[in-house]
Amino acid sequence: MTSAGLKTPEILLNGRAVSIDGYGLQTTLLDFLREQGLTGAKEGCAEGECGACSVIVVSPHRDGSSYRAINSCLMFLPMAAGQEIYTVESLAADGRLAEVQAALASAGGSQCGYCTPGFVMSLFAEQYRRGRQGHCDPHELGGNLCRCTGYRPIRDAALSLGSPPEGRFLSRLAQPAPKLENVQLETVEGSFSRPTNLNECFELAASNPDCDWVAGATDMGVESNLRYRRWKHLISLEAVQELREFNDAPESIRIGAGLPLNDIAAQWADPPQAFRQWLLLFASPTLRNRATLGGNLATASPIGDGAPLLLSLDAVLHLSGTNGNRAIPLNSFFTGYRRTLLERGELISSIEIPKPLPSFTRFYKVAKRRLDDISTVAASLAMDWDSAGRIARARFAFGGVAATPIRVTRAEDAISGHRWDEDAVERAQEVLDDTIDPISDHRGSADYRREVAKSLIEKFWWESREARS
Repeated sequence: MTSAGLKTPEILLNGRAVSIDGYGLQTTLLDFLREQGLTGAKEGCAEGECGACSVIVVSPHRDGSSYRAINSCLMFLPMAAGQEIYTVESLAADGRLAEVQAALASAGGSQCGYCTPGFVMSLFAEQYRRGRQGHCDPHELGGNLCRCTGYRPIRDAALSLGSPPEGRFLSRLAQPAPKLENVQLETVEGSFSRPTNLNECFELAASNPDCDWVAGATDMGVESNLRYRRWKHLISLEAVQELREFNDAPESIRIGAGLPLNDIAAQWADPPQAFRQWLLLFASPTLRNRATLGGNLATASPIGDGAPLLLSLDAVLHLSGTNGNRAIPLNSFFTGYRRTLLERGELISSIEIPKPLPSFTRFYKVAKRRLDDISTVAASLAMDWDSAGRIARARFAFGGVAATPIRVTRAEDAISGHRWDEDAVERAQEVLDDTIDPISDHRGSADYRREVAKSLIEKFWWESREARS
């Protein structure tokens, strides 16, 4: 691996600069760490589900830094260039365990120990979370699995921790995070670029027709690890600040397509209820620290959870490329299974949600388990009423019921101008029967998905009725 950007491709690993020269394009950060003898992080699933590979990356936070737990199995090593990363081996000092390690040990939160380092790193990030008040939140350990201890002692350990102790890790938060610089790497497997603005992105795309964009790599990492997919040239969007902006204006909310999901939550002061419900059901904290809305939409998965939410909010996508910019309603963006209107060399730059937001919204996800799972059916439903109590606007958006995420506009039209009552519910359900075309797979049959979608319309009615009473 050679670099035309940074003088030497390296990462700051546990406080020490380490070269990453000589490794392949799709070598994972996890494999690199283990080759360095840092074997606390382990591979359990290779898809960001088990958390055994969790490490900490130092990220910007206002005038200082924050610690974020991420899945090292889903970060390609070149993406770590210039980043500051800590593994479980860095926490203990002078023969003494860090507080999170001691808490887990004293609570009996470890048996075989395979997954314990991942829990330690996620809990460490939670203990040092900027602005945290009260006990550590055990939900921040979501995405870390243990199959032998049971979760009560792990929860007890989390609840036993107070404020982060004075020392090197706490003082580090007062300093800025490393600024991501331009990187150009050539490896035996292919090329890697990390531009710092959109113009550089499009220049690279124009001169490298075989390139592919990568943002958080939470999907592409799985493609690489489990399906052995390979790319000739990856262009990382992580350092492009234009893609990481957030603006809550009187007319609309504009979200940079490269802004990680947890950053959106931190910056959106008063989101609709559907967003709050959606965020907690979207993967795990470690994945939300890397995953982006732009990446979720560009994959065009029919079971991606981002599209139904944004469809119900009438979102518009802003696309940018070498031929300029254009705005596309999300409802027109998906053209078929895993296909979109994106042209070669074009990317989603931002997502715009018009105001006023719907007065009543809900997001529902039906899956084999409640948290950190793939949807069988996802639905985001929104509604407004006029002064007479009749439906002024209805949005029924679904994932998992067709080849693409869809808005069932026929059902919306069938009830528009009517009262939102049992008759309207039945009319909407009848349209769903005729409109949606689910598939059958191991997560559920077509008939099951159809009935679930219809039941969610009724659930929405009950909840809206209770909220308005």
